[in-house]
Amino acid sequence: MNRWLWIALIVLGLVAPFVFYPVFVMKLLCFALFACAFNLLLGYTGLLSFGHAAFFGGAAYITGHAVKVWGLTPELGILLGTAAAGVLGLVVGSLAIRRHGIYFAMITLALAQIVYFVALKAPYTGGEDGLQGIPRGQLFGLIDLEQSLNMYYLVLAIFLGGFWLVARVVDSPFGQVLKAIRENEPRALSLGYDVARFKLIAFVISAALAGTAGATKALVFQFATLTDVHWATSGEVVLMTLLGGVGTLLGPVVGAFTVVSLHSKLSFIGAWVTVIIGATFIVCVLLFRRGIVGELAELYRKQFGGPRRPNNHKKLAPSPRQREA
Repeated sequence: MNRWLWIALIVLGLVAPFVFYPVFVMKLLCFALFACAFNLLLGYTGLLSFGHAAFFGGAAYITGHAVKVWGLTPELGILLGTAAAGVLGLVVGSLAIRRHGIYFAMITLALAQIVYFVALKAPYTGGEDGLQGIPRGQLFGLIDLEQSLNMYYLVLAIFLGGFWLVARVVDSPFGQVLKAIRENEPRALSLGYDVARFKLIAFVISAALAGTAGATKALVFQFATLTDVHWATSGEVVLMTLLGGVGTLLGPVVGAFTVVSLHSKLSFIGAWVTVIIGATFIVCVLLFRRGIVGELAELYRKQFGGPRRPNNHKKLAPSPRQREA
């Protein structure tokens, strides 16, 4: 991403709470980070997970319990939720990457349902009522997060940090290897890359960032519910990513903003909002197969020229065989 785009993101983030309802924008940012984390796995590694709600919601429960019951500060609660999601991602990823395609997706869904069952039955999660009354506390013991504006800028900082991390991973030699695996896994394997290890690292990073988004959301709304770990949330983040543009940096952000905004603005029609979002998705798939951002980027390239794949000049990380040579 170029410098001007970063400046635009920061400026828009700084002025947004003075134009829109801050809590609504915080929800947008949390789900945008969640979608960016998922896109790192699907868009750049080629792995479709149907269980990412386990990391999102699991971290929300752990952060909420740590802050409410153990009395941890909000920053430590978020770090604990992120770490727990990363560990869970390591366990799930270690099992799931042994299979490919639909089998990989089904394993992630099955393991996520175990997390859902734990959230439903465990005595410390609140069951069907969820974990309520999570205090926001004070950041570093100094900044009162009960004030919406202070909480908003913390969420903005977390989103920008997570977005920067995804961008750095994608543009790094490690990210180029992930793209090579996505495009042609047998060839990457023949070059000597430990494909399973690269997949697992990408899975853990994606899970940890999804956990960060869930932990932050728990503090924003001061509760964690079964919806956060439900399979429908896993499906929704897939929808956000595909709608915005899979394999693009800004696509998941646009997709998340679109889906969350539709949920908010059409909430008065009840369950029919799902039908509207589904119809929107079908139209976008038929008309914008690359997603909203993907199609806009392609239109820009056609109008103003430029390479179709601007990152092709970047080198892969040296493979074991290249290092031996």
